Amino acid sequence: MYKVTIGLEVHCELESNSKVFSPAVNGYNENPNANVAYQDLGFPGILPVANEEAIKRALKVSMALNCKTPDEIIFDRKNYYYPDLPKGYQITQMTKPVGINGYLNIEVDGKIKKVDIHDIHLEEDTASLDHYDTYSLIDYNRSGIPLIETVTEPCMHSKEEALTFLETLRSLIVYCGVSQARSDKGQMRCDVNVSVSDTNELGSKVEIKNVNSFYNVGRAIDFEIERQTKILQNGGVVEQETRRLDDETGETFHMRSKVDAVDYKYFIEPNISPTPVTYEMLDEIRKTIPMLQLERKQMYKSKYDLCEYDSDVLVKVKENSDFFNECVELGADPKKACNWVTGMLMGYLNTNEITIDKVPIKPVMIKELIDLIDNKTISSKQAKEVFEDMVNTGKEPKDIVKEKGMMQITDDSAIHDVVMEVLKENEEQAKEYNPEKTRMIDFFVGQVMKKTRGKANPAKTMQMLKEELAKYVK
Repeated sequence: MYKVTIGLEVHCELESNSKVFSPAVNGYNENPNANVAYQDLGFPGILPVANEEAIKRALKVSMALNCKTPDEIIFDRKNYYYPDLPKGYQITQMTKPVGINGYLNIEVDGKIKKVDIHDIHLEEDTASLDHYDTYSLIDYNRSGIPLIETVTEPCMHSKEEALTFLETLRSLIVYCGVSQARSDKGQMRCDVNVSVSDTNELGSKVEIKNVNSFYNVGRAIDFEIERQTKILQNGGVVEQETRRLDDETGETFHMRSKVDAVDYKYFIEPNISPTPVTYEMLDEIRKTIPMLQLERKQMYKSKYDLCEYDSDVLVKVKENSDFFNECVELGADPKKACNWVTGMLMGYLNTNEITIDKVPIKPVMIKELIDLIDNKTISSKQAKEVFEDMVNTGKEPKDIVKEKGMMQITDDSAIHDVVMEVLKENEEQAKEYNPEKTRMIDFFVGQVMKKTRGKANPAKTMQMLKEELAKYVK
């Protein structure tokens, strides 16, 4: 039996108006070298200035990950030369990261697993390289973008746990409002550490560098488990090394071995003064951390009695979850509100490929729509028509109902008159009525609805029809 152990080093770019140590714009730009400043290009004599907002956002993620925060912010130099790092060193954190000794709970196969966080630190991103057959080009747009790196302990033991951790971490970052964490824009990527051992001891660590999507993380883990297991089965020894993933084949290839490891010669960055982290600052940041995905899901299931599927759908996008929460806070029945949000509303969003902030519907309107159904003002069928008008015009439900004359007929005598009229017009069908054949009663209900233009209360209509049709049964 082989023991698989996985650790992750997850890099995520943070959103901010400017880069972490320069005044250049921090934003996605398809035009190469459009968002650059002297600091990003490594010009001599240009001093870095730390971005306060980026520091606060990094601390926010640190606290959301239950980390211990430092008493001051200190940056370090990580010294190495590479074309994507023109000044010959990266400004990062080693001495006092923004967080250490944290954890993140994830849900795998219905069970909660605690993933330990070694540290989370803030640093500057490097430039990006585009490789061609005979040359390479450097784009400095990415250089200097604030980047947080979350390093887990080697405590995951399957691909499913690793991918769930990544999904949960991404959700946490998005919920905190510090990044979109989109892999397709290079905002989130990771290094994957995999070891396979035939004992209870930790095996040799194999690192796969710069994996650019969760899908590829899964492929890298699968390939390494199979590769290392075969080595052990054949009596070999797994070498500690760094490898890269081929995106096309899903195979990993050797980059460098342990003896090739670089000594980065860390030392404290002399051009950035330490910044105290006060209790007041942390308390202010802590107040901005929302209820996170897993906690919301557990609340929906335990407090609101929603099913697993509906809870998962609601918490997938924070704005949708917030919308639902507000519906319930306004007094809407949780299950009924869930049906409207996950059904009609999300269906509209998916069909039109838009987000919830792009529609004119507000939570109070969903609450009013539910009330109109509950007090028998309109039927469930009519409510769908009202919803379509709401989402297209932004009008209040009661105004739409009034404009279209949708108020249900609830007066018993008025409904009874229409029922008798329908039975008289369809007397032959009434004589053939069989209580066990539901299609027959549906026919008569349809006729009543047609005459009343859908205004007759369906429940009362059904009850009166059954009573009158029973008289035809011999």
